[in-house]
Amino acid sequence: MIVARAVQATRRYGDVTALDRVDLELPAGELVGLLGPNGAGKSTLLSLLVGLRRAHAGRVELFGADPRTPAARRLIGMTPQETGLPPTLRVGEVVDFVAAHYADPVPRAELLGRFGLDDLVRRQTGGLSGGQKRRLAVALAFVGRPRLVFLDEPTTGLDVTARRELWDGIRQFHADGGTVLLSSHYLEEIEALAHRVVVLGGGRVLADDTVGAVRDLVGVHRVSLVAPELPPLPGVRGVQRIDGVTHLITADADQLVRDLVRSGAPFAGLEIRPTSLEDAFLHITGAQPTAGAPSAAGAQPTAGARPEHRHAAQPADA
Repeated sequence: MIVARAVQATRRYGDVTALDRVDLELPAGELVGLLGPNGAGKSTLLSLLVGLRRAHAGRVELFGADPRTPAARRLIGMTPQETGLPPTLRVGEVVDFVAAHYADPVPRAELLGRFGLDDLVRRQTGGLSGGQKRRLAVALAFVGRPRLVFLDEPTTGLDVTARRELWDGIRQFHADGGTVLLSSHYLEEIEALAHRVVVLGGGRVLADDTVGAVRDLVGVHRVSLVAPELPPLPGVRGVQRIDGVTHLITADADQLVRDLVRSGAPFAGLEIRPTSLEDAFLHITGAQPTAGAPSAAGAQPTAGARPEHRHAAQPADA
């Protein structure tokens, strides 16, 4: 069953096209990661799917209906990028207020326990830290026992421990049969949670497949080693030196190692890794690597075929 769908969805803000003929399908029970640089259209796509905005062209469906239909919206939960909480209400009161909108809400104690908020039940939201507010905002998306949850940058501002506790809550919802569309700038978060990833860029879908398949789009490996100096080596697509370690990007790691040994250059600490999701993301979007993140230099988005609703790098003029 497809619980949410966008068909050639287009949304403009004045002269700016935020989404340009986007196709997306969310089957029931999937946990999908949504990636893209700032301004790619991620939040706009989420706002169309939940009925907060309307598409200027194309079609958007939620449980087979218009996303603005109350019956369809009662089946979803959402945490937007920014959430305003009444500063004088206590955490427990906020949960009770949201729960009152549903026929069978999750009991307050169960919900707060799931997201590590038990000890904050009597705290006013105005006195919470940024991370605590964010955890509460995410918890509220699950109050009404939704079948589908949209999470827009849910772990922004959380420390490592709080982020992993929240991951556990999302995993439990998914394990119980729930569907999740998760937008995040933390690529390790997408790798840890999602089976499928959708990459947006310039308002278009650039890739839509399993995390492993998207990684494989780059078709390179990273060879890391410590060496005082290296001779020119064939097949090297990119080089980065970080904290005394040299990272070489190549399509054929085995041949590179053979060439390295044959050269006679001294080296130590040899390590070969497959492409990371970050490498693939930078390759697909044509973005520049962030500081400390080795990736293939000069990589450009890859064009490819588009089987069914999943595809590997939609051509820019598609």
